[in-house]
Amino acid sequence: MEKRTARLTLLIDPQKKQIFEEICASQDLTPSQVVRRLIRQYILDNAGERELPAWLKPAGKACE
Repeated sequence: MEKRTARLTLLIDPQKKQIFEEICASQDLTPSQVVRRLIRQYILDNAGERELPAWLKPAGKACE
């Protein structure tokens, strides 16, 4: 797993942010958890032939 964290700052429309936060709360998730999940999935979907660390590979593919 990652050993350090880095901050990612983004700009978003206040109305979208409010809706996003409400949906996250309704699912008992923090916005950070959801964004990390989205980023991880984006990496997996778009990495192409790039070698990924074992901890980032989907379950069942870490040993390939």
